[in-house]
Amino acid sequence: MQFDGEELSFRRVFNYVFGLYLITLGVAFSIKSGLGSAPVSSIPYAMDLIWLINIGVATFIFHAFLVLIEWILLRENFKRKHFLQVFVGVLFGVFTSFSVSLMNFIPPADNFLIALLMTAVAIFFIALGLFFYVPTNLIPLSVEGVTQAIAIVSDRPFSKIKVYLDISIVTTALILSYGFLGQLGSVGIGTIIGALFIGTTVKYIHKVNLHLTGNHVDMKKM
Repeated sequence: MQFDGEELSFRRVFNYVFGLYLITLGVAFSIKSGLGSAPVSSIPYAMDLIWLINIGVATFIFHAFLVLIEWILLRENFKRKHFLQVFVGVLFGVFTSFSVSLMNFIPPADNFLIALLMTAVAIFFIALGLFFYVPTNLIPLSVEGVTQAIAIVSDRPFSKIKVYLDISIVTTALILSYGFLGQLGSVGIGTIIGALFIGTTVKYIHKVNLHLTGNHVDMKKM
């Protein structure tokens, strides 16, 4: 079976679904740390806190908005398959709700060092998930779709644009949280650390993979 001119192999689909799930597991660890949500979920989590919207539903709304931005950026280069990112947002929302519920079995961080460790685990899972699912060139999450679109339009590395976009998302979440709640809300030191280091972690995972396998992974392929 072919999808977008490439064979739709079991490995390709597995890497895609597995990568998506790893990201939501990272999101769940970031929330459990108590140091703020992961950048990718900071706006949906802020929506949950402000308007009491289930985080899965808020994730879907946020991703639909990002698809619109991606469409504006790519114009005629926007492929029809990318509209399916809205529905992938539903799958991501379900995975997120499931991963967050799994964290109920883990006791909350009782000191700052454990919270930082949870944040580091979250960053690693999110970066590893990106490394698995983005190169499959199936249907990216809208966050990565926008990252790829900006990287293509600006001719800059995916990992660098990822850092810039995460910082922008976190800044928006901070403005929403402070504006409506009068507090940081979904944003904490863990969110800021994630915004600064997730993209960088993806870069180093890519370097390790290149060293071990000799295979270059194209993170901008759409």
